[in-house]
Amino acid sequence: MLLSKHKKNQNANSRRFLISINVLGSAGPIRFVVNEEELVAAVIETALKSYAREGRLPVLGSDNTGFCLYCPHLGPDALSPWDTIGSHGVRNFMLYKKPETTNEAAGDGSETAALPRRGSGTWKSWFNKSLNPKISSH
Repeated sequence: MLLSKHKKNQNANSRRFLISINVLGSAGPIRFVVNEEELVAAVIETALKSYAREGRLPVLGSDNTGFCLYCPHLGPDALSPWDTIGSHGVRNFMLYKKPETTNEAAGDGSETAALPRRGSGTWKSWFNKSLNPKISSH
C-alpha cells in the first residue's frame, strides 16, 4: 500500500500538535494540527479557511489581517503575527476580529453629534411618559 507510507524526510525535526481555536459567536472550537514553527498569521489564515469550509456562522471573511489571535492563559494582549505558534506552549486560543477605528469620531471628540436624533426627547422621557397614569380632573 503506497498510500499509507509516511513521509519521513519532510519536517523530521519539527513537532506537530493539535490546537483549538474558539471564535466569538460560533457554536464550537475549530481544531486542527499545526507545525510548532508555523507563524501565527498562517494559523489565522488556516483557521479562517477551515471556518468557511465548514459553513459556520457568523460569516467572518477571508482577510486574515483583520483578525487577532489571543491566548486566555497569556494575558489580554494579542499574539504577534510573526511569532511561532509553538513558542508560547499553549494549545487553546481565541480568534477575534480587530476593532475598527473611525477617524471621523476621533477628529472632533463628539461621538453623539454624528448620530441622528429622532423625535423630541430621549427614550427615558418616552418611558416615563408611558408609565405615568393619565389622571383627568373631575
